Amino acid sequence: MKRTEAVLEARGITKRFPGVTALDDVHLALGAGEVHALVGENGAGKSTLIKVFTGVYRPDDGELTYDGAVVAFASPLEAQRAGISTIYQEVNLVPMMSVARNLLLGREPRGRLGVIDTTSLYGQARAILRDYGLDTDVRRPLRSLGIGAQQMVALARAVSVDAKVVIMDEPTSSLEPREVETLFGVIRRLREAGIAVIYVSHRLDELYQVCDTVTVLRDGKVAHTGPLAGLDRLKLISLMLGRDLAEVKKGGLTRFNRDHDRVDGAPVVEARDLTRRHVLSGVTVSVRPGEVVGLGGLLGAGRTETAKAIVGALPLDGGQVLVAGQPLPGGRTTAAIRAGVSMLPEDRKAEGIIPGLSVRDNIALAALPALARGGVVSEARIDRVVEVFMKRLRIKAASPYQAVSELSGGNQQKVLLARWLAVRPKVLLLDEPTRGIDVGAKAEVQALIDELAEEGLGVLLISSDLEELVEGADRILVLRDGTVVGELSGDDVTEEKIMAAIAEHADE
Repeated sequence: MKRTEAVLEARGITKRFPGVTALDDVHLALGAGEVHALVGENGAGKSTLIKVFTGVYRPDDGELTYDGAVVAFASPLEAQRAGISTIYQEVNLVPMMSVARNLLLGREPRGRLGVIDTTSLYGQARAILRDYGLDTDVRRPLRSLGIGAQQMVALARAVSVDAKVVIMDEPTSSLEPREVETLFGVIRRLREAGIAVIYVSHRLDELYQVCDTVTVLRDGKVAHTGPLAGLDRLKLISLMLGRDLAEVKKGGLTRFNRDHDRVDGAPVVEARDLTRRHVLSGVTVSVRPGEVVGLGGLLGAGRTETAKAIVGALPLDGGQVLVAGQPLPGGRTTAAIRAGVSMLPEDRKAEGIIPGLSVRDNIALAALPALARGGVVSEARIDRVVEVFMKRLRIKAASPYQAVSELSGGNQQKVLLARWLAVRPKVLLLDEPTRGIDVGAKAEVQALIDELAEEGLGVLLISSDLEELVEGADRILVLRDGTVVGELSGDDVTEEKIMAAIAEHADE
């Protein structure tokens, strides 16, 4: 690694949004020729920091230096012109244009009259792509290529604009193994050329293959920064998850005083060999009545995708979902709901609550078909259902007619729980059910999950909070890179065992 003075540096960067501090006094120095891993779980602040680097956001406090001078980029274009290129997980090119035009957009070779010289354009494009192992007709529309090839075009464009810094945000998410190796070869050439790279990925194997340094963000703060080679995987995972290894090894947590042997009978839902290219690879999971099955793993491990596949919200390339032994039609969430499988999504604001509606309407929404008689819904019947669940879940609202957007985060989460409980499911898939709510509301939601399981409801619990998984689950499946890498039950349900499975460490 050719480490010199920092080519790009964040000094005490703080960025606030209404009600949240996304970045809090963040320091990160990137040297020329350095490949710097930026890691952290959901909400850690990675995306916000990248947007500060690239001119999308202005920091509220602190400063950026670039090439030794304090800078304040007004836009991503200004940052790019200065030499900071970004490759995003989603390809951000123009699908209708040719591969060559996308590659050299804004830099097309032109003749004396300003007309694009297509012969030169195509020749330059072929020469550039050759270095990336991509042999394709550069005259074709970009959209005609596979997503992996499109990502390689985006990479080639970012590197070919005389960049001094290249930011790669989950660059391998759509690439085949051969393309990943090509990418790593490009990164090594960038390092040798003195170009700095910020590499964002949830795949630990990749980090250890190509990165020199790592910065771990957690809750908007720097939890660790230093050489990657001297940091073992288990320690890295503990830093990302905020769990102290010494404390975990002392004995971990006391689990809920529940009857974990109460679970009996055939699975109420069973997913077999769920496969989706680049996302899931042969994932099998089952939930029995009264059982809480936890899904553990880091961001991007495939937990949410597994749940979405079970309820038909994620199309699959292979695999099968059975409810009470009967195959469930793929790709149809309505069929899953009718069969008794409901899901509480991770992002309650984007995928859950309807802010313009009342608490009453949000609760009753999914249950309306069941409450109708002859196509007519009885208002009295709705009122009874809403009253029952508002009382049971202790939803704090001025009245059922109060706008749900006016409630606290914890009460909004309870409204969503009420919505899906109102359809009387056999199994409930909960994706990060306590994220973003206060401690009191979190304890209430956890107690409710336990209570529902005691009553015979099957629960699939996804959580990045190891304590929540250990305390609440009867059995835990650990996922990594879309594959189940461990199953824990009984006395093996511990934080240490979960982290060891994620890190691919054998028990010591």
